[in-house]
Amino acid sequence: MTDLRQGGIAILDFGSQYTQLIARRVREQGVFAEVFPCDADADKINTHQPGGYILSGGPASIYEPDAPQLPPFLLQTGKPIFGVCYGMQALTHALGGVVAPAQTREYGAVQIMHTGGDNPLFNGLQPEINVWMSHGDRIEQPPPGFIPLATSENSPYAAMGDPVRGYFGVQFHPEVRHTALGTQILRNFIFDVCACDSKWSPAAFIEDAVQAIRAKVGDGRVLLALSGGVDSAVAGALLHKAIGERLIAVFVNTGMLRLNEADQVVQVFRDEQHINLMAVDATEEFLDALRGVTEPEQKRKIIGKKFIDTFADQAKRLEAQYGDLKYLAQGTIYPDVIESAASSKKSRVIKSHHNVGGLPDDLQFELVEPLRDLFKDEVRAVGTTLGLPDSVVWRQPFPGPGLAVRCLGELTWDRLETLRHADSIFREELERLGLLRTGTAQSFAVLLPVKSVGVMGDNRTYEEVIALRSVTTDDFMTADWARLPYDLLARVSNRIVNEVRGVNRVVYDVTSKPPGTIEWE
Repeated sequence: MTDLRQGGIAILDFGSQYTQLIARRVREQGVFAEVFPCDADADKINTHQPGGYILSGGPASIYEPDAPQLPPFLLQTGKPIFGVCYGMQALTHALGGVVAPAQTREYGAVQIMHTGGDNPLFNGLQPEINVWMSHGDRIEQPPPGFIPLATSENSPYAAMGDPVRGYFGVQFHPEVRHTALGTQILRNFIFDVCACDSKWSPAAFIEDAVQAIRAKVGDGRVLLALSGGVDSAVAGALLHKAIGERLIAVFVNTGMLRLNEADQVVQVFRDEQHINLMAVDATEEFLDALRGVTEPEQKRKIIGKKFIDTFADQAKRLEAQYGDLKYLAQGTIYPDVIESAASSKKSRVIKSHHNVGGLPDDLQFELVEPLRDLFKDEVRAVGTTLGLPDSVVWRQPFPGPGLAVRCLGELTWDRLETLRHADSIFREELERLGLLRTGTAQSFAVLLPVKSVGVMGDNRTYEEVIALRSVTTDDFMTADWARLPYDLLARVSNRIVNEVRGVNRVVYDVTSKPPGTIEWE
């Protein structure tokens, strides 16, 4: 079995909000990248013998007493190192250079000028490059052996390097789209400096994952938590390819799916994909467990526990039919892991995910998460390669807890139905204009926990408010609100207040991520 991780890029996270973008940009080049906390064990980081290391940015100042430092083992590996922003400052500090507060901070778009010459980092690039800066400290004196590679108005060492040792640093962020030629800079480091091989692809991943699943599972059976979303669907197709009928998919209808989705899941996976599917309607149980609960994190945790309880109950029934069941599969993907558990001491947990973090000790399953290392776009590519229909592969992301995180305030069947129908109208009108797949990355309705005064038929109304949310994004780590046509928004608003009972006002969310999240809860 080919180890797709062998000889890739290890990324050390110093707490930057952009760290995961670095991994994604590297993988776009066909090279595996994995993120580790900056203080992770050296043996763990070097398990797959990376071809080079990238050091992320971070919020700290290197001269502060508790600032994270460059792990000493990196300098002993003899492998290339590429520091980004704080990563460059950490490298500089460790090698005897000087980092100090800048008189003028640089945030946003900045133009740099690279020096040319023997400079593999900027090979093939124009002299002037627009980049994205985000720093208050700068390099005052580079370490011995380093030469300046680029400058900006406020940074004499906007980039620097020691080509002999393969050590490089940039003060800007090549991983963000705002740095016009950032991808090429990363490519130069990956291929020209590290000499990595491009072997990470959907087909290669499938081959590797199938073998890994078979090696782990053996002749055992696997339960799959099938939600009907892209992630669990692709996980199911991958598992089915690996172990066939020994996969048992359990679909739990929580009552919080979108309009007609419960029926669609059964049709696609049982009737079309011929997966061994058990459908369980647990709507009443979930609503009972959530009655009176309004706090978002509490909702997620209750739903997570209820999922576990439901699977435990179904497992007992299935064990009576099939014998011992040891494995539980989930469609966990990389962003789930990122947002649920900080990858370094300087990162922050944003929200919990019910399918991340393992299972309780009293639930005797071993987790199988074949997509845990993939970003959403990679999951879609794998699904297409596996032959899943576009209606499944390009289904817009839907949170594991379902409409529970889009129905703010208390959950009741009537409020869920209100949200379901409003959301259906929004998605129907977007689909009419071809905006569900190519024009937006995620679009949905939110039912707010407030009422507003309105007038309908000369009568005063006091009814609920629907918020519409639509974003564009490449990676779901950052996002911008979608500039939808006014005529579309007007049509959606008119239909919702006329067709959805109990709603008299519609608003549109124009918040980016950050500072907001894509979901409201």
